[in-house]
Amino acid sequence: MLDLNSAAGAIAPAGRDAAPVFALQASSVQKRYGGTMALKGVSLEAEAGKIHALVGENGAGKSTFLGVIAGRVVPSAGDVSIFGQPHVFGQPRQARRLGITAIYQELTIVPRLSAVANMFLGQPVARSGMLDEKTMRRKFEAMCERLDVRIHPDALAGTLSVADQQMLEIMRGVESQARLLLFDEPTTSLAPPEREALFKLMRQLKDQGTTMMFVSHNLEEVLDIADTVTVFRDGSLSASKNRSEWDKPSLIRAMVGHDVVENRRVERAPLAAGTPNLLQAENVTVPGAIDNVSITLKRGEILGIGGLVGSGRTSLLRALAGLEPRSSGTLFVDGEACPWPNDPRQALGAGIALVPEDRKAQGLVLGMSAMDNVVMADMKQVARLGFLSDSMIREKSRKIAREFGYAETRLETIVRNLSGGNQQKILLGKARFCSPSILLVDEPTRGIDIGAKDEIMNTLRALAEEGVGIVVVSSDLEEVIAISDRIVVMSEGQAVAELDQSQSTVAVGDILHAAFRVH
Repeated sequence: MLDLNSAAGAIAPAGRDAAPVFALQASSVQKRYGGTMALKGVSLEAEAGKIHALVGENGAGKSTFLGVIAGRVVPSAGDVSIFGQPHVFGQPRQARRLGITAIYQELTIVPRLSAVANMFLGQPVARSGMLDEKTMRRKFEAMCERLDVRIHPDALAGTLSVADQQMLEIMRGVESQARLLLFDEPTTSLAPPEREALFKLMRQLKDQGTTMMFVSHNLEEVLDIADTVTVFRDGSLSASKNRSEWDKPSLIRAMVGHDVVENRRVERAPLAAGTPNLLQAENVTVPGAIDNVSITLKRGEILGIGGLVGSGRTSLLRALAGLEPRSSGTLFVDGEACPWPNDPRQALGAGIALVPEDRKAQGLVLGMSAMDNVVMADMKQVARLGFLSDSMIREKSRKIAREFGYAETRLETIVRNLSGGNQQKILLGKARFCSPSILLVDEPTRGIDIGAKDEIMNTLRALAEEGVGIVVVSSDLEEVIAISDRIVVMSEGQAVAELDQSQSTVAVGDILHAAFRVH
C-alpha cells in the first residue's frame, strides 16, 4: 500500500476557518495556434486538496489549459503559479519537480515494455544503483488490487486492451505521489466497475491532501466526484462554481448555449419482415479472446455489441475487419460466401470497414491534413491518369465533411491540431469514403463532447437509413441502447444473449444481467 501522506508537500485539508490554500493560480493565460486563439485570457484558481473538473465542448480550450498546467504547452501570455511557486512553461520535468503529474487521454505507454515497467516509467525504484524489480512488482500488484484490475505484471503493454493501457497510465500517475494530479478524460475506455474503483481512489487521494484537476465529457461523473466545476466555452472561462450550484441541464446550457438531450433514443421504422442478412459471421474465434461467436446483420440495421471491458467486443470487430491474423470463422456477405479476411484490404474488398477505438494510434495520420486523411484509404477515387488530383481531393472531402458536420473551411487543417470531436468526424469520414456496405464502429464517441456526440449518432442513423449495416461497440451502455435496433451481449469471449428492441426497450440492467449471467 502506498503511503500517500508521505508525498512531498502533501496538503492537509484546511480547517473551516483557515484561509484556502491554492494549488494552482492562473492569470490571463492565452494560447494562440496560428490564427486560432485556443485560450483567451483564462484566469482560474484551484483550491488545494480538492477535485476540480473542467468541462466544455471539444475545442473549448480545456485540454489546452491542462497542457499549460502540465508544462508541455507554452502559453502566448499569462502567468501560472503552483503552490505559490512560479511555473516554468515548456519544461515537463520542472512541472514534475513542482509536484505535477499529468495522465493524458492519448496513451503514452511503451508497447514493448512490460506492464510493471510502464507503471514505473520515468520513476524506477532502485537500490545501490540497481533496479529493485522485486519491490516494483510488489507495488504493481498492490496497486492492481487497490484499483480492482487484473493486469499481469509481465504482459507486454502493447498487447493489452485500451482500457488496461488506460489503467496503466492512471497507476503510473498515482505512483508518482504528485501534489497536483491532472487527468484528461480518464474514464473514456473504462467499464463501470473500473470507473468506480478509480473514483474511490480519487476520494482517498483527496482525503490525504492531493489536489486533482480533470477534464471529462461525462457530466454525471463530474457532478458525482468534483468539488468545483469550471466550464470552458470558445477558449474562455464561461463559469466556475461549486458542484452544489450545478445540475446537468445547467452545465449543458453553459457549455453549448442551449439544451441537449443526451443518449436520446430515436425510434426507427422496423425492417421489413424477411429482410435477408447483409452479414452473417459464424463461429468467429480469436485464440485467447473470443470463442465461436456468431452474429447476423441486415441491411439498414444497427447492431449494438454490449458487455464489459474485456468481454471480446473489440476483438470481434477487429477479426471481421481483417486485423486479427490468428482469427478464424465463416463469412457470408449478401448471401455469398467470402474468404475469411486476413488483412484490412480483404475486408474492404468484401465491403467491411472499421472505425477503430484508438483514432490516433490506429486510424489517423496526425501530420496530414483532414482532407488527405479522408481520402487516403482509397486514392484511386481522387486520381487522374495515375496522379492525385487536388481538385478531386477537395471536392470529395467537402462532400464527406458536409455529411459528418465538419467545417469545410478546416479541411486543410493538420489533424493533430483538431479537437477530439473533429478528429472522430474525420475518422468516420475516412471509413465512409470507402463506401462500405458494412461499417464497424468501435467507441464512436470516445472523448468527445455532448454536442459532437449527438451529431455523430445522428449521422450513423442516417447511414443506416441509406442501407448501410452498422455494428457499434461502446463502453457507454446507454449509448448502445440509444443507437441499436438489436444488441448482442458478450461476456468472457462469448455471445451470451441477444436483446431485440423491436420487442421491448432494453435497459442497462438487462445488458449487465446478461453480461454477468444473472437470471
